[in-house]
Amino acid sequence: MKRVALVLSVLMFPVFAAHLLFAAGFFKVGEKAPSFALNAITGEAVSLDAHKGKVVVLGLFHICDPCMMQGSNLQKVFEATQGKNVAVIGVNSAGNSKKDVGEFLSAFPVKITYPYLLDPGKITDKLYGGGKFIPNVYVIDQNGVIRWQRVGNMELAGADVIIAEVETLLAGGSSKM
Repeated sequence: MKRVALVLSVLMFPVFAAHLLFAAGFFKVGEKAPSFALNAITGEAVSLDAHKGKVVVLGLFHICDPCMMQGSNLQKVFEATQGKNVAVIGVNSAGNSKKDVGEFLSAFPVKITYPYLLDPGKITDKLYGGGKFIPNVYVIDQNGVIRWQRVGNMELAGADVIIAEVETLLAGGSSKM
């Protein structure tokens, strides 16, 4: 039995390593955040460039349970950073319809009051390497540089963790990345 486990481990290691390398190619910590302009589900136009000078928390989501959990966490971040130089933005990066996104948001355990954008052309999925790696959360500094990111495993990206990253940037420090 141990031999079978060892053989399977040896055979599966390249698959896992390739997956991590593929994902690592999307991580842009330390790079300028790609710009985009989209419309919120409520109709207003929102662009990343309009938030220069602020710390931006950007969540890229599809319609899924982990995305609902992380979208709810971003609501906590939004509420905790009210009155500070912070913008919280959620994006349905999967290209879902306004109707489907609205139904998804209405199922959240909390009311989402931060801008939640529609991305019918999946622009943000392409720019930020989403798609297979969802949810995806970025903290972008006042100069538009990605300082922190978490993909997929959101146990490591709860509201408290994100708020701490935001507070570090607001205080003029560098995120731990």
